[in-house]
Amino acid sequence: MRKMKAEALEQSRVDAFLNFCRKHRDELDDSYLIDEELAGFTLSPDHPTYIVANSSGQITAAASLILNDYSRRGRKARFRILHAETEDVNVYQALLEAILPHAAGMDKLNLFVPAGNTAAMEALGAVRFAVERYTYVLVREEPHIPEVSLPAGYELIPFRAGTDEAVWCEVRNAGFAKLQGNETPATPAMVKQMISGADYIEGGLQILYHNGKAVGIVRGCADEYEDEPAMSIGPLAVLPEAQGRGLGRILLRAALRFAGEQSYARSILCVNAENERAQALYIGESFKQVEALACLAYTVSEEG
Repeated sequence: MRKMKAEALEQSRVDAFLNFCRKHRDELDDSYLIDEELAGFTLSPDHPTYIVANSSGQITAAASLILNDYSRRGRKARFRILHAETEDVNVYQALLEAILPHAAGMDKLNLFVPAGNTAAMEALGAVRFAVERYTYVLVREEPHIPEVSLPAGYELIPFRAGTDEAVWCEVRNAGFAKLQGNETPATPAMVKQMISGADYIEGGLQILYHNGKAVGIVRGCADEYEDEPAMSIGPLAVLPEAQGRGLGRILLRAALRFAGEQSYARSILCVNAENERAQALYIGESFKQVEALACLAYTVSEEG
């Protein structure tokens, strides 16, 4: 059997790699393949990237890992892309073997794949990726925007840059502590990076207070769905001790009203399949499931 060779991406081929990402993003999870994300791609130790090319020098497969402070603290790294134009499992194996030396210190490598992409699911399963969970993508295009009614003692305040980063993290981390895939705490530095991103919308981050204490957060940011503008909602989090009071619905409706004020005709969000409570909330507010993604995990500690 011919041994496949994966080559480290060189600067001279970055544009070709980015074009490969654009070519295939519609059949993959495009979270890190949209133009805004690709515009920030640089060759660095934080983005180890390998390619496989055909005899004509054209890229036919690629693997690119995202290593940053968040992934290192959580010991889980996510692939920007791991894809081959062939169903040859040896290509995936070659890419994985090339990437693994860069994953020292990681427990798992994650990759999201549309559940309907059975060819990719089978190829990745053959190189020891296993389904860890499923995530649903939901879209809302209902023109009616519900009213936001705040109970006595509650107020919604727009996020204040330079002041609210720690408060935002406190609520987000407490609310997501047991949510699979989000257990690693966010930091104020991550929030500062988030509000400096190309998808940031002024006023898109809101904090819900109860008698002066922050109890919930929600974010709306620029996104697109099927090549049309959309506002992405998330994170949406409520402190555990404040859950069960309808505050998630208040935050969701506040985000929807903000989307309407920004002239977005559609909103989009993701929810873990096991989070039935959140799903019921979103469906009840006129969201419809449009896609299912499988989160695949490769267990690094099994190596060697």
